[in-house]
Amino acid sequence: MSRIGRLPVEIPSGVDIQQQGHTLTVKGPNGQLVREFHPDMIIEIGDGSVLVKRPSDNKQHRSLHGLTRSLIANMVEGVTKGYQKGLDIVGVGYRAAKQGDKLVLSIGFSHPVEFTPATGLEIEVPVPTKIIVKGSDKELVGQLAANIRSVRPPEPYLGKGIRYQGERVVRKAGKAGKAGK
Repeated sequence: MSRIGRLPVEIPSGVDIQQQGHTLTVKGPNGQLVREFHPDMIIEIGDGSVLVKRPSDNKQHRSLHGLTRSLIANMVEGVTKGYQKGLDIVGVGYRAAKQGDKLVLSIGFSHPVEFTPATGLEIEVPVPTKIIVKGSDKELVGQLAANIRSVRPPEPYLGKGIRYQGERVVRKAGKAGKAGK
């Protein structure tokens, strides 16, 4: 039995979960999330918790069991606390600015790069070298942060670029001839 899948998902106060067929709707203080789950998974909403069961022990059902439970737990946490992902900009002259709800990046290209967040996402720029992506959907927050990082990922020689907060960039040595002189 999946150790993650058999754990019940506790429903905090202020969160409403409704099920229609294979679609689950979670409403909370930070918004509403809707997701459709695999038709084989059995989702039972009891008083104060959600329990996920699987119909058999075949490989696909075992893998879907833990996944379904984790997705439901992420939805509940997203509508209560929310998620955020931080990015750091490293490089001389590299900076970010917020114009309206758009993020404008000046990162060494001949033109500024603009990002408009999807509905339900929010971008903050506390200082010109830090970006914070916030939202209730963990998947969308991570995807937007990955899209911003992919514009200028950190390069291994000087370490310049956009990196996740706390990300360690493995640095390479420069040319061998330069170090020997």
